[in-house]
Amino acid sequence: MAIKIYNTMARRKEELVPRESGKVSMYVCGPTVYNFIHIGNARTFLNFDMIRRYLEYSGYEVEFVQNVTDVDDKIINRANEEGVTPDEVAATYSRAFEDDMAALGVKPPDLAPRATGHIPDMIGVIEGLVEKGFAYESGGDVYFQVSRFPGYGRLSGRDLAEQQVTVQFREEMDRKRDPNDFALWKSAKPGEPFWDSPWGRGRPGWHIECSTMSMKYLGEGFDVHGGGQDLIFPHHENEIAQAEAFSGGVFVRFWMHSGMLNIDQEKMSKSLGNIKRLRDVMAEHSPDTVRMLMLGTHYRSPLSFSDESLAEAAATLARIQNCVFNLDDALRRSESEETGLSRAGGETTLVDFLNDSQAEFREAMDDDFNSAAALGVVFGVVREINSYISDMDASRTPDARPALLESSRVLSELCGALGLFQRVVEKAPELADKDAEGTKVGQQEQGPTREQLIELLLETRGAARESRNFELADRIRDGLAELGVRVEDVREGYRWRLER
Repeated sequence: MAIKIYNTMARRKEELVPRESGKVSMYVCGPTVYNFIHIGNARTFLNFDMIRRYLEYSGYEVEFVQNVTDVDDKIINRANEEGVTPDEVAATYSRAFEDDMAALGVKPPDLAPRATGHIPDMIGVIEGLVEKGFAYESGGDVYFQVSRFPGYGRLSGRDLAEQQVTVQFREEMDRKRDPNDFALWKSAKPGEPFWDSPWGRGRPGWHIECSTMSMKYLGEGFDVHGGGQDLIFPHHENEIAQAEAFSGGVFVRFWMHSGMLNIDQEKMSKSLGNIKRLRDVMAEHSPDTVRMLMLGTHYRSPLSFSDESLAEAAATLARIQNCVFNLDDALRRSESEETGLSRAGGETTLVDFLNDSQAEFREAMDDDFNSAAALGVVFGVVREINSYISDMDASRTPDARPALLESSRVLSELCGALGLFQRVVEKAPELADKDAEGTKVGQQEQGPTREQLIELLLETRGAARESRNFELADRIRDGLAELGVRVEDVREGYRWRLER
C-alpha cells in the first residue's frame, strides 16, 4: 500500500510520489532562536520526527533539512531587553533548542542551515525578483509586490480583495505600494545587525530565508515542506510566492501542517499566562510520556494538553513498558535449559498475529501517518504478548524462545517507527573530539557496564536475603529504586528494569 498524505495545497490526501524514487526530500521550518521553545513548538517538531522516522521505517532515504532563524526582530528585541548582542541571544537559544530536541528524542536534521550564513544567497534571490518585476525597492527596503503573483492565496485559501492588513508601522506602510506587499529586505536601524546589499545596509525579511535555503539544499520542486498550521499564512504563502516567482516552476510538491496545541482547552498565549516551556514539562515527565501524549492524537488534529492528559499518557506508556519488562524476564528465563518456557500450539498463533499486526500498523501509518490508530495496533500486540507469557508453563522445551524473540523484535520495531524509547545523545561540537581529561572519546579503557553493576548489587541483595539480613536487602532495593531501577521478587528469584 502506498503512503498517502494530506496535502494542504490540494486539500485532500494524495499518494506520496517522490521526485526521486526511494528518496524523500523534506524541509521543516525550524526555530527562531530568541527563547526556550514551548510545548506547542515541540509538538510540531515531534510530529515531523515521527513522520520522518516512519518514512525511514518504510524504506525511504530521507533528506531532512531544518533551518535556524538567527536574525529576526524577536532576537533583536530580546537582545535589547537582556543587554547583550543579538549573536549572543541566538547562540544561547540555538544550543538550548538542540538540547531540548535531544532530550525529547527528536533526531537532528541532516542539515541545519542558519539564516546568517546565507545572506549572499538571499540577496541573490531578491535581486532576481527585482529584475523580473516581482519586487521593488523603497527607502532602502525591498518589498514583494503581491499583486504581480497571480497564484497568491492558493495555499491558505485567502482572497486578497477581502484581506484586511493591520497597520503596525505607518512609516513602513507609506513605503509600500500595496498593504499586502511584504518585506524581502529591511533597511538597517541604529543598533541592529546589518549586511551590505545593492539597496544599502540592512537584513533579510523572515520569509525569504526559508525559500532561499530550502531551494539551495533541496532544489526546486522538492517533496515535502512542513511546519505548524500557524505558518500557512503568511509565512508559507509568502514562501511560495517568492520561490515560484523567482524560479518559474513548482516550489514544493506536498505541503504538510501540524495541528495546534491548547492548554486545558484554551489557546496558549502570553496574555493568558499559560505558556509551558518544553524543558519545564520534561523536568516532571519523561520524554516518552510527552511523545505518547502527542502520538495519541492525529498530527493534523488539535491537541489538548493538561496535567490529566499527561497522567493518562504515563499510564498508557507503562503498559508497553511492563510488557517489555515481562518479555525481557521471560527471555532471561528461557536461556536456561532448566527453566525453558513453552505454550503448546501457541507459538505459530502468536507469530501469525504479529505478522498481521505489522501489516495493520503499516496500513494505519500509510493513511496520512495515523499514529493514534497505529498505537492501537501496538497495544493489541502488547495484550497478545502478555497473554502468551502468562499462559506459558515452565518446562525444558525450547519452543518458546523463537516466539519471544520475534515478539521482542516486532514490538521494538513498531515503537521505534513512532520514536518511542529512542534516545538522541550528542556532544556539543567543542566537546566532540576530547573529553575533560584530553583523551579521545571512545578510546577510554572499558569498565563494567551499568547492567553488570546492577546484577552485582542484586546478587549481593540475594545473598543478604538468604542470610536474613533484610535491612541490607531493603537498602539495596530502595537505593536502586532511587536510581530508576525497578526490582521485583518472583518465584525464580528476581527481575528488574530501568524505569528512567
